[in-house]
Amino acid sequence: MFKPLPAYIGLRYAGAQRGGQDSAGLVSFISGLSMIGLILGVALMIVVMSVMNGFDRELRERILGIMPHATVYNASADIDWPTLRDEVAAFPGITDAAEVWQVNGLARNGLEVTPLLIQGVNPETIVKVSTIGDFLKPDSFAALTSDPVQPGIILGRGIADKLGIAVGEDLSVIVPQSGTDGSGGRSAAQLAGFKVVDIFHSGTALDHSLALVDWSQAQALAGGAGGGGVQMRVEDMLRSFVVFQRLLQQLPAQGYYGNDWTGTHGNLYQAIQMSRNLVSLLVFLIIAIAAFNVVSTLVMVVIDKHGDIAILRTMGASTREILLTFVSQGALVGLIGVLVGGALGVIGSLVVTDLVSGLEHLFGIQFLKSDVYPVDYLPSQLQWGDVALVVGAGFLLSLVATLYPALQASRVQPAAALRHDY
Repeated sequence: MFKPLPAYIGLRYAGAQRGGQDSAGLVSFISGLSMIGLILGVALMIVVMSVMNGFDRELRERILGIMPHATVYNASADIDWPTLRDEVAAFPGITDAAEVWQVNGLARNGLEVTPLLIQGVNPETIVKVSTIGDFLKPDSFAALTSDPVQPGIILGRGIADKLGIAVGEDLSVIVPQSGTDGSGGRSAAQLAGFKVVDIFHSGTALDHSLALVDWSQAQALAGGAGGGGVQMRVEDMLRSFVVFQRLLQQLPAQGYYGNDWTGTHGNLYQAIQMSRNLVSLLVFLIIAIAAFNVVSTLVMVVIDKHGDIAILRTMGASTREILLTFVSQGALVGLIGVLVGGALGVIGSLVVTDLVSGLEHLFGIQFLKSDVYPVDYLPSQLQWGDVALVVGAGFLLSLVATLYPALQASRVQPAAALRHDY
């Protein structure tokens, strides 16, 4: 069987029984610490990168799934919004559009008051630009107008918790009015009563700010002026700003304005990307430190094996063969470390969401709250490209770390080593 001499001896050194010698036991202990450090570093980096991928996915699929990619507004009361919606939906680069009427107001239940964004929707079109329907009961939209006396309202769970209100209870909504009335005094605030027909939980910050009512109810709360708009989804989310600006230039009337998701959630997206890069850099440095711990291990092995190296040299082993012997030993330590670490990292990435959720239920606490963080749970998305990158980088660093002690071993002088040992 073909056994290259350097690899064979290096693997024997790595797997040899150390016995009870003090120096050999210390070498084994340090070698084990180096491998454990490499395992933990690789596993930690895979888990961290998976969590950052999870936050990026939740922003794109959950938060921006509920919220539109862009919205165009006009303060004029004469806009035919259904017609404008059809024009926007037919614009190149835009897949769907829905008319909305947005009003800022206050919700009151007893002594509890909280601000909220009231969004009047058309149930037939809103589901084309938003995934909000995935978090509602099948009949929730129909319940908004099922009672001709008291209209319905859909609240986010965060709003409902602040107000202490449940489905089926009555809610008062106050909308301040700007401008003056006919006699020169300030316009009175609009006050309306609603019945809570559903409470949605998306796990995002929208749970603490968004309320849905029927289009006509939102228009009545706004006094019929301002607040109307068209929400849209674009084919390429990253090009939403370009598409939106082109749309504004092509609209026939004046007074249109609005924003896209980069204006409302762009800072969050940039923060996630920056956090991912910084955390990845820090964990990569941890892997580098763990990999270069192999240096101390191999230096002690070289010192411990001076006599063996001298005997191999006198038997005809070349400098290159001695160098490759210790490179093989370091490579084995690195290979085992990155493979075991990679396996633990994959397992950790798959279970970290359920693990954190279990800890929250066990201790009765919530680590992430959607009024502070983008989502109220720890997401994770494993990408095999990241696993390959981390494992490959860890193994490469381990190989680089073996070069110095291997070079030192190749420079051992047989006569001096044997004279010292014997």
